[in-house]
Amino acid sequence: MTGRGLRAGLVGLGHMGRHHARALRALDGVDLVAAVDPAGDPHRIADGIALFTDLDDMLRHGIDYAVLAAPTSRHTELGLRLAAAGVPTLIEKPLAPDPESARRLVDAYRTAGLPAAVGYTERFNPAITGLRARLKNGLLGDVFDINTRRTGIYPARIADVGVIHDLATHDIDLTADLTGQRYTSITARTAHRSGRPHEDLLAAIAQLADGTIAQHRVNWLTPAPERIIVVTGEHGSLIADTIAASLTWCSNGASAPAADHPAYRGVAPGDIIRFALQPADPLLGEHRAFHAALLGQGNEGACLEAGLHAVLVAHTAAASASTAHTMPVALA
Repeated sequence: MTGRGLRAGLVGLGHMGRHHARALRALDGVDLVAAVDPAGDPHRIADGIALFTDLDDMLRHGIDYAVLAAPTSRHTELGLRLAAAGVPTLIEKPLAPDPESARRLVDAYRTAGLPAAVGYTERFNPAITGLRARLKNGLLGDVFDINTRRTGIYPARIADVGVIHDLATHDIDLTADLTGQRYTSITARTAHRSGRPHEDLLAAIAQLADGTIAQHRVNWLTPAPERIIVVTGEHGSLIADTIAASLTWCSNGASAPAADHPAYRGVAPGDIIRFALQPADPLLGEHRAFHAALLGQGNEGACLEAGLHAVLVAHTAAASASTAHTMPVALA
């Protein structure tokens, strides 16, 4: 990994594969040189590069790192083969279909000493990067609650999982990342309203290690899509909209304590400010962060341990919904 462009290989040429190909071709210092998919190239994105149907053939072609965008059910097998071959890998979310498989991937890349990350693109949305910066500078003070809404219509390309693993893992990852806290317990309820075998609606409430409450509403049943995260703390609320890439600050105004409850910390309407944000391509930001990690310049993306935690929380949410009980979240 010297001055020449890093040779990137793409594993999987489906819906997400074509977007990753676009981002890889836009990166400075990276050459997309090969791709592999047993189904061929349905979106015709492999023009000008070597195309294979078997991973071993691509490895023999020679790559410096890989982007794994195959179906989640194949992440474990393919990820373990890439780790054994000494190939750093950016793995599309979620990390794996179950906690045991996710742990195997974490252990494999850790043992091999290889850079690896999970593709939680929302971390690089301008609304989220702006929100993260303001949380770090203490604008909210103590954080009390995180409330997310991620709703829309069913994407026909998703056939093997429901909203918990496909959508809710975004909000689980964001909540853990923004607070720096792991989930300790979760209560979830799901519904099946569209006739598919997997859940299409999730309502969940969870607690983080520091006592912060998290609430998640996710579905494939809403005609008008929403991607909202509201973080509430002692000084007000920050509202991030990742579809509009907007961030709004609602501050607490001055409020006199109640006469009968002098210790009560009151809330009153204050200033409302919509911050100016610089436009950015979140997927390209994710790829730039992983490229920087490969060059030893830090890693702002989701590490495999964070990906494992998201899988653990999602798995626990599904178990809670099936038993109608609050469930503890296992340690990573």
